[in-house]
Amino acid sequence: MSEKKPRHKIHIGMRNIKTAASAALCALIYLLIDRNPTFACIGAIFGTGKDIPHSWLNGGNRLFGTIIGGFLGMGLFSIYIIFYPEGGFHFLMLPLLFIGVILLILASQFFNWPGAIHPGGVMLCILLFNQPVDSYVSYSLDRILDTAVGVVVAILVNVLLPRERIDRFFVWLCGGMHVPAPWPREDEANK
Repeated sequence: MSEKKPRHKIHIGMRNIKTAASAALCALIYLLIDRNPTFACIGAIFGTGKDIPHSWLNGGNRLFGTIIGGFLGMGLFSIYIIFYPEGGFHFLMLPLLFIGVILLILASQFFNWPGAIHPGGVMLCILLFNQPVDSYVSYSLDRILDTAVGVVVAILVNVLLPRERIDRFFVWLCGGMHVPAPWPREDEANK
C-alpha cells in the first residue's frame, strides 16, 4: 500500500504573517481608541486571503453577511418586541428566525454573495437570541462597523505588502544577497 502524503505542509507562510499583522493592527487601532477589538480582529482574519482577490472575496463574504444579517436581525427583532417588549425567548421567535434565514439566503443570492450566508446567519442569530431590547440596534451597527474596519485593514495589508515587496525587503535585509525567504512560496507549500 502506498503511504498518503499530507495535503499541506505545516509552515509559516506569507498569509500567516499578513493575517497576524492585520489582526494585530486592528487590535492596536482599537487599543488607541479604547474600544473592544474582537469583531474587527475577526473581520481582519476572515478578510485576509492569499492575495487581493481572495481578500476581497473572503472579506466581502464576512462584511456583506454581517450587513445583511444585521439589518435583517434589526428588522425582525423590532417586529418581535412589538409583541414582547421585554424581549426573551417566545414561540414567535421561531417563525421570525425561519423567515429571516430565507430572506438572508435570498438577499445573499440577489447580491451575488453566497458566501455571505454563513456570517449573516451568525449575525442574525446573535441579534434574535442574544441581544437585550435596549441595545440590539447599536450592537448591530457596531458589529457592521467593526467588521468593516477589520476587512479594510486586511485588504490594505495585502495591497501594501504583496509577496514581491516582502521578498525584495528580505533580500535588502540580507545585504543584497539572494537568500531564500524563510517561508515557502504558495505553490511550493502545497506540494
